[in-house]
Amino acid sequence: QVQLVESGGGLVQAGGSLRLSCAASNHGFRSYTTGWFRQAPGKEREFVASINWSGTGFEHADSVKGRFTVSKDNADNTVYLQMNSLKPEDTAVYYCAIDPVRPWTVQLQSTDYHIWGQGTQVTVSS
Repeated sequence: QVQLVESGGGLVQAGGSLRLSCAASNHGFRSYTTGWFRQAPGKEREFVASINWSGTGFEHADSVKGRFTVSKDNADNTVYLQMNSLKPEDTAVYYCAIDPVRPWTVQLQSTDYHIWGQGTQVTVSS
């Protein structure tokens, strides 16, 4: 069974930092694009960042540009989301997802992703 495991969430004060990790196992795919999304209570799931298989292509949502950075360790295929200068409005459940169909490019739509993790809670206090 394919597994995506997110880790690194928690409670942090505004202005602080967290680093989320996403590790995939048992997926059987040679390559895939990885995306980060988040969902706050009462709101729709929104795109945060995406990185392609090689790690050479990436994109961030305007709301996090300059504060969040998506990266990838090609040695173990773990994808990270470094979150700096966190704000209370960043509070949400953060999900990682993979798209094995077009691993050479980033994907910004949740419908392009086929496998999702269980999510990790990020809470930013003011």
